This record gives sequence, C-alpha cells and structure tokens, in this order.
Amino acid sequence: MIYVALISYTPDPERTIAAAARVSTSSARASQLMEKLAPQAVDRLLGLLISSGHLSPFEHASFTFAIEGISRVTSHQLVRHRMASYTQQSQRYVSLKDFHYITPATISAKGELEAEYHQMVRAAHALYLKMLDAGIPMEDARYVLPQAAETRLVMTMNARELIHVCSLRLCLRAQWEIVELFEKVKAEVEKVAPRLAAELKPKCYRLGYCDEAESCGIFPTLAEVGEKTQRKR
Repeated sequence: MIYVALISYTPDPERTIAAAARVSTSSARASQLMEKLAPQAVDRLLGLLISSGHLSPFEHASFTFAIEGISRVTSHQLVRHRMASYTQQSQRYVSLKDFHYITPATISAKGELEAEYHQMVRAAHALYLKMLDAGIPMEDARYVLPQAAETRLVMTMNARELIHVCSLRLCLRAQWEIVELFEKVKAEVEKVAPRLAAELKPKCYRLGYCDEAESCGIFPTLAEVGEKTQRKR
C-alpha cells in the first residue's frame, strides 16, 4: 500500500505565492504584502495567475513528501520529472533480506499467472540472498531483483511543478500506481493549501479536451472537437 506524508512545506504557501506575484506590480515589500493580503484576495489572485498562465510565482512554495510502498517501476517514472529533488533508499547500502514487492491487480486477477509471478519474484530474491551469503556485495547482488521491488524516497517539488506533474500523472491513462501516488500527494497538499490542491488535476480539465490520441471518455479528443465544429458549420 502506498504511503505518502507531507513532512515539510513553505509556511502559508498560498499567501506566499500571492505575495510573490504582487511584488512585481507593487512598491511595497513582500513582508508587507503578506500581512495585508486577505484570504479572498489570495484566492482571487491565484485564480488569475492560473488562468493567465503566469505560473512563476508558484515556484516560491515547495512541498516535501515521504513516500513509501511504491515499486521501482513507479520510482523510475517519477524521477523523469527533473524539476524536483529526490533521495531514494539505496539498494547498494540497504540489505533487502526482508523483501517486499508490488503485485499489480491485473496479475492478481489471473490465478495461474499470479502464482508464476510470485514464484519468479521469490526465486529472484532467493538467489539474491544466496549471493549475499557467498560474499557478493549488495550492489552486485541487487542486479537480480525485479522492478516490482518496493522502495521509499523523499521528494521535494515546488507548486508549479506539482501542477505540471499532476496534469500528467492524474490522467486516467497514466499507469495505475503513479495515479494512486499523486492522488495521495494531492490529498496531503489539500490539508495545508486547499486552493492550490484544487489545481492539481489532469490537464484535460484545463484544456477542455484530451490531447492524447485516445480519450478516457471524460473529455473528447482535439480531433473529435474539430469534427463536431465542422458538423456545426
């Protein structure tokens, strides 16, 4: 089961973003703007920034998450988002004698294949342990471990990158595990910055159409929108 905890974040993140945005058009100091901004003004300004695509002020608020229970499959996808910081549990230095791994529901639904899957993963782990007993260092023995292996990490992202990543990873066409991960990331952000969390959503909600080749069904593809427009003409 995926575990996500928000362990650190910019204090009053939404007000910080709003004050940063106001600095560009005000002679007042940022600290003065922080004090004067009413909650309604913060909400209104964040909406204006989003709708106008002026997202650089969102970089002034950052969030740090402790993440556990994801596979190496998902951590490999995650670190492709380069505007973030990651510190991951090392298989070089941490013994995996106590081994946990992820089983996708699609595999669990296939009885015989599920049995073969568990057999294969356990056999790989057994070989890993045998290698350790033979004196092979962990950094080399880990080569036999599958991508299903559980991992844990700490991730820090600023609010702008969170908006971008969620626009991709909350899409229903993304892989199930990373969708679940960012649903939990969003839930953690919602506890301290609900207005910002409302912007953590698939990009189709902002575009009004799906820009993938095939839609999940929530919004039509851009090609389908074009066809409807042509028919109306």
